[in-house]
Amino acid sequence: MNSATATADTLADPAPPLRQDASIIALVGLAHGVSHFSQLLLAPLFPWLKDAFGVSYTELGALLTIFFVVSSAVPTASGFVVDRFGPRPVLLGGLSLLGLAALGYASSSSYAMLAAWAVVAGVGNGVFHPVDYTLLNRKVHKSRLGHAYSAHGITGTLGWALAPALMVPMALAFGWRAAMFSGAAVALTVLAVIWWQRDRLALELAAAPPVPVAAGVPGRAAPQVAASTEGPFDFLRIPAVWMCFAFFFFYAMALSVVQSFAPEAARQLHAVPLPWVAACLTIYMVGSASGMVVGGFLASDPARCERVVGVGMGLAACIALWVALGPVPGWAVPLLFGLMGAVTGSASPSRDMLVKRSTPENASGRVFGVVYSGLDTGQAIAPLIFGRLMDLHQYSAVWIGLAAVQMVLIVSAFRVRRVRRELRPVDNRPAPA
Repeated sequence: MNSATATADTLADPAPPLRQDASIIALVGLAHGVSHFSQLLLAPLFPWLKDAFGVSYTELGALLTIFFVVSSAVPTASGFVVDRFGPRPVLLGGLSLLGLAALGYASSSSYAMLAAWAVVAGVGNGVFHPVDYTLLNRKVHKSRLGHAYSAHGITGTLGWALAPALMVPMALAFGWRAAMFSGAAVALTVLAVIWWQRDRLALELAAAPPVPVAAGVPGRAAPQVAASTEGPFDFLRIPAVWMCFAFFFFYAMALSVVQSFAPEAARQLHAVPLPWVAACLTIYMVGSASGMVVGGFLASDPARCERVVGVGMGLAACIALWVALGPVPGWAVPLLFGLMGAVTGSASPSRDMLVKRSTPENASGRVFGVVYSGLDTGQAIAPLIFGRLMDLHQYSAVWIGLAAVQMVLIVSAFRVRRVRRELRPVDNRPAPA
């Protein structure tokens, strides 16, 4: 996008007051933080749940698989609902289900009940990306979208960080059920805030395009004119949509490795002190949030989004290979986690802009629903692969695999640019004789 085009677009579509856009970004970000917070409700409490229900860590891990498998199936369907009825009711429904699931966890008396509530939580979690990006894309001025995506990513990262910081101290002080009730209180409080501010999230649904009518000649039948309308599934023919799905699938695999196995694998490779291992993920998340602030400025020019993603993921892959193969002192490992988080976070807003540029008008919910289901699919599959490497004590292979996935992300980002297509109405006019 050149400066002349950007100037013309700005004159044609002047930006509303900053306060208006900031309020939308804040409300959407608050809800997104609850989504990520709810993803980590169970994992920090595994030691307590293991004793309370007499189950293995494998069985507890299966609860997360249930959650993410269900969550991966929901975004596509919820995207159609968002496009049909608007994002606001879907958002309120998702927050309600997350709060209800947390209350269900707290009241569970068997492993089967935990699994059932994991299904409910997965349904609630699956609605957020179609809702969030529809609201941001339709209600935030395009000149501020890069910063909106940055704030969206930061709030999600803070949600991940908040969950263990709240749940573990509550469980230590009052027990795991009280911790779950506190998690429910977080979700229900945010639900109340969103309901209170619901008018700000109202979105006028796009009207269907009028069907052209041709005038007839007296004494003759009116000629038939085909309407160039788009079917609800036509966006699935856009190659870039599926390339974005693949991108987010591999992105989620990399994130799952960092969250689940990379700290312990690094400890085994470089004799990292145990207290520092626990801090690695927190440092990574802080670095990621910091990188997203910078990434918001980098994403202000959509034309360079692929390059930003490529550089960020390339640097992250180099760090992963260094940890896998290089001589790294134990004290430096947490610093490398922070650096990897920063370069990955800097690419996140540009990552979201890739999807935005591949989205047809009035199909935002559907496209983001399909694309972001790749996130949950990747997070459901990665533990099966990298968990096996951990069981085989292939700790270097875990980090090499992480680097390989990050390199695939570079290729995927540039493939999105190559296959990006706009959905064009079918021309049904008869061919000239």
